Amino acid sequence: MATAFDVAAYILEKKGSVTTWKLQKLVYYSQAWSLVWDDEPLFEEEIQAWINGPVCPALYQKHRGCFQIDRINGGESCSLTKDQRETVDAVLSFYGDRSPQWLSDLTHMEAPWRDARNGLSPRVRGNSVISLESMAEYYESIVP
Repeated sequence: MATAFDVAAYILEKKGSVTTWKLQKLVYYSQAWSLVWDDEPLFEEEIQAWINGPVCPALYQKHRGCFQIDRINGGESCSLTKDQRETVDAVLSFYGDRSPQWLSDLTHMEAPWRDARNGLSPRVRGNSVISLESMAEYYESIVP
C-alpha cells in the first residue's frame, strides 16, 4: 500500500509547487475517491477534521511551518500503482486548479468533515478522525 507521503509526492510531481493547505485537501480527496472508485484506501495514515478542513497529521508533520511546498521528504510517487495514479489524476483533473480556500469551503459543506467536527467549536482545532467509512458512504452518494 502507498503512503500519504507517496500520494503527496505524486501530486507535487503533477502540480508543481502548491500551498500545504491545498496539498492536504488534494490528498484527502484522493483518499476519498479511491475508496469509491477502487474500493480500497490509498494509504493507511489517518485524516482528521481540523478547523480549515481535512488534514493528514502525519503529512502535516513533514511540512509543518511551510506555506508552499514542491516536494515531500519520504514520499515516492513510483510506489503508486497504475490504478492509484489514475485515481489521483482524476482528482487533480477536477480539484487541482481550485484554490485552497475553495477546497476548504467545499470540505466544510460535506458530511465527513462536518460529522467528525460535531460538537467542536469552530475555533478548536480538534483531532477527530474522519473515518474511511464516512468518506466512502458520502462520496459514493454523489456524482463526481
